Amino acid sequence: MKEFELIQTYFADRGPQRKDVILGVGDDAALTRVPQDKLLVVATDTMVENVHFFSDADPRSIGHRCLAVNLSDFAAMGAEPAWASLALTLPCADEEWMKEFSAGLFEIAEYYNVQIIGGDTTQGPLAITISLKGFVPDDKVLTRSGAKVGDWVYVTGQLGDSALAVQAKLNELVLPEHHKKSIDQRFNYPAARLAAGHVLRHAASSAIDISDGLVQDLRHILKASEVAAEIDVQKLPISEDVKACVEHDEAVKLALIGGEDYELLFTVPEEQKGYLEQNITAMGVKFTCIGQIRSGEPNVSLVSGDESYVMPEQEGYQHFAE
Repeated sequence: MKEFELIQTYFADRGPQRKDVILGVGDDAALTRVPQDKLLVVATDTMVENVHFFSDADPRSIGHRCLAVNLSDFAAMGAEPAWASLALTLPCADEEWMKEFSAGLFEIAEYYNVQIIGGDTTQGPLAITISLKGFVPDDKVLTRSGAKVGDWVYVTGQLGDSALAVQAKLNELVLPEHHKKSIDQRFNYPAARLAAGHVLRHAASSAIDISDGLVQDLRHILKASEVAAEIDVQKLPISEDVKACVEHDEAVKLALIGGEDYELLFTVPEEQKGYLEQNITAMGVKFTCIGQIRSGEPNVSLVSGDESYVMPEQEGYQHFAE
């Protein structure tokens, strides 16, 4: 199957057909309409084989994850997704792989009403780049720079499952079968917390999604906001699966620096806690207060109840790190 046949078969005229798309797949560029009084939001992520997913990964899960990670960025900014462009580099035109990959991609695109409006296909080592576009009210943008001393630090969902799944895949430990399925599901099909993000734009002072590890991503907020934070490791929302598979200190380490959770990490002023609890609970999203913003240099201190807790030596994930 050649390039244009591939595009026509697996991507043209599939998924949502939005009224704000004037011209989508099939021309030199797409044309879209941005609503009045809203800002255009753009997020781009690349996923590379054996860096972001394993070579034997289910292509349906790859299709899901490559869009979910962009959607997670939108959630962290309180934004609404609308359109996406896809750049797909393939070693060969494997039709069965393409069928499953596109099914996973369009399944999540349908759920969040995202239209694929164009992109590119090339031959080479397997890599997927998605550029997601959408909008946010110009007076409701969430960023990393708004945290203030006294704000409370929260996370959605649970932490550590994805990092544990990676450890198992690298043969660093063996997971019991009755825990493996749910842990793998958490890694392969991350949730995009868009509904929570829409609540947060009315309650949070800053937000980020957790892709490289809680501590490392929290430091981005602290640096941008010029504040410090104290986190109580006893309050970390660690899943029962993780607790059952590793010792306590290892579970805490996975939650702090493991990454790939794609949960939201955010700060909330005291006066907005009631609004947060009422509205985010109504959506069925689990959320946990894990600490508080302090004054000082932009760094994270850890406690366990009333005792100090030693920070893991390993940092969160960074490309090009030694």
